Amino acid sequence: MTDTPQTPRTTALDALHRSLGATMTDFAGWDMPLRYGSERDEHNAVRTKAGLFDLSHMGEITVTGPQAAELLAYALVGNIATVGVGRARYTMICQADGGILDDLIVYRLAETEYMVVANAGNAQIVLDALTERAEGFDAEVRDDRDAYALLAVQGPHSPAIVKSVTDADLDGLKYYAGLPGTVAGVEALIARTGYTGEDGFELFVAPADAEKLWQALTEAGAAYGLIPCGLSCRDTLRLEAGMPLYGHELTTGLTPFDAGLGRVVKFEKEGDFVGREALAAAAERAETAPPRKLVGLVAEGRRVPRAGMQVVRDGQVIGEVTSGAPSPTLGKPIAMAYVDAAHAGPGTPGVGVDIRGTHEPYEVVALPFYKRQK
Repeated sequence: MTDTPQTPRTTALDALHRSLGATMTDFAGWDMPLRYGSERDEHNAVRTKAGLFDLSHMGEITVTGPQAAELLAYALVGNIATVGVGRARYTMICQADGGILDDLIVYRLAETEYMVVANAGNAQIVLDALTERAEGFDAEVRDDRDAYALLAVQGPHSPAIVKSVTDADLDGLKYYAGLPGTVAGVEALIARTGYTGEDGFELFVAPADAEKLWQALTEAGAAYGLIPCGLSCRDTLRLEAGMPLYGHELTTGLTPFDAGLGRVVKFEKEGDFVGREALAAAAERAETAPPRKLVGLVAEGRRVPRAGMQVVRDGQVIGEVTSGAPSPTLGKPIAMAYVDAAHAGPGTPGVGVDIRGTHEPYEVVALPFYKRQK
């Protein structure tokens, strides 16, 4: 039975979130915790200590079979064949016209087994596209969204917290790598990935084990200042880290080159891939006539810019805000925006955002706004 828009899906931790007093929201068809208390406190905990997230709304799709790598090389813009077992790669799936359907992380779990993790709102679209593109390949595409719950521990204390409940070799686990292990007695795929700009881990587990793992991490993290965190602070964390969000910085109307992420497109890989011709043309356009560039904007005042607001200079519209929020780390409102290349240089004078008819002054800066000290 399919869910209707009136009945959002719930994660295995739904009752627990409510018992913690979470403010819940419908996000991409899922009932998810927006915040438990203060968004600022949750944000600052991840930057300075640690935060615990339920990300079970993300879409896991397993691709297996002798030609799994060939299928993914054809279906996605990245060179998946070069991903080693136990490693992960950030990539994208595009339309034939080069427009971005979604940005993804692909984990290579075994020689002929991959897990593709899609954004919640695009999971069905990605599943349908991979299934369609699998025709003619000796590979199987499987919807595993119900097979996993996903918990994330993010922040500078996350290694110490997770280490205290696992004997897996976390020191040897590099960024964008994953290994199977046992965490607090629960079988998990332990991945050193995240969406906050901090060190951290994403733990893929069976939904039936999610509550046990959440409680164990909560207890292990108590001495380190770990607190539960909702989607609201996840958004301000990724914004400070300059990480794109699908539907804001990435859309079907943009190619990876328009988004300044042309590096994920690997033309050198063997064989054709969906969008190759259109993306080659987009790459050439980006060289000869740079499209709008994604830049950071830092407010001089206190007014917060929002997606869709116009970026202006000398009375002319020069761009559009894609994401905006108060930045707890900078103490000022910030935004990401696509701006005409001629006005995209850091420090470009006279740039503002039209906030309800008033041109509020903003400083153009290079992304990201925040980079953790290694």
